[in-house]
Amino acid sequence: MSKARGLADLGNVYDDGALSNRNLIINGAMQVAQRGTSTSGTTGAGYFAADRWDKGNVSLGTWTVSQETDAPDGFSNSMKYLCTTADASPAASGYLTFRQRIEGQNTQHLKFGTPDAVNMTCSFWVKSNVTGTYTLALEHDRGGGENGKTYTINAADTWEYKTLTYSGQTTTAIPNDNAVGLELQFWLSTGSTYNGGTFTEDTYTTTAANRVSPNQANLASATSNYWQITGVQLEVGDTATPFEHRSYGDELARCQRYYYEAPDNNNFAFNGAVSGVNTIMTFQFKQTMRTTPSVTLSVGTPTDINRDGFFVSGSTRTAARVEAVDAEL
Repeated sequence: MSKARGLADLGNVYDDGALSNRNLIINGAMQVAQRGTSTSGTTGAGYFAADRWDKGNVSLGTWTVSQETDAPDGFSNSMKYLCTTADASPAASGYLTFRQRIEGQNTQHLKFGTPDAVNMTCSFWVKSNVTGTYTLALEHDRGGGENGKTYTINAADTWEYKTLTYSGQTTTAIPNDNAVGLELQFWLSTGSTYNGGTFTEDTYTTTAANRVSPNQANLASATSNYWQITGVQLEVGDTATPFEHRSYGDELARCQRYYYEAPDNNNFAFNGAVSGVNTIMTFQFKQTMRTTPSVTLSVGTPTDINRDGFFVSGSTRTAARVEAVDAEL
């Protein structure tokens, strides 16, 4: 087959857009991990290991979350959840998810809230020692409900490739702003609050009990249970296309819109700072942050922060060190 023919065929399966920049997911290959490669003893929600991926967890086990080098062919990294404290009988409101939130302004081409809302396909590689049924949902975070579908892990300890296609949401638009518009949500365990109702695949629901399959596996059922994932792609169309591999530098820059870990030598001196005289230090972020970030300093206190840089002022401080800036969704 000629290269031209191959490109034409790829264009045919990709319904409505360019061949590049089709993946709505950032860091889908789990390459970037500015916060570090492993965090042990995690319980609540938060960002750990691979950038842009949030662990949503309420009173359901304890976990080590890590970036791993174990991955299927064509990938160098994966994200892993390892259970260190089990919860074999989750409370009704307990849940464990793995999710990425997408800015509303990055979803306008989906045409949600109109009769022309487009279908979307999510593809990924997954591996676990716990076989069975799992739920993957698209959540419309601006009142449009959650659309869940199931996939099956068939063989333990084996990388498997999955694809799921979701209908567009025709009744509720996603605002064109920098708040959460759409969320890709992998469910790993839940209580009856979220799977005790009537689950219907590929249907947007605002009823909590209908969000997750009643057959959902419980990854927290025993210590040493694990779940790994990589190659996550969310794109327009009814067919999964090959994973869009972006350069590490490109992926890092996308991640730095939401979180930036400053290098170790990032120290700044306040020249001539004396008692009663304010001195100002300006720090330039690598990327324009999504919103006004929180800033961690080892010395000093930021008093004026915006999306492009921040200022530290004071009467007696002589130095400051920027450690991290955070503007996650």
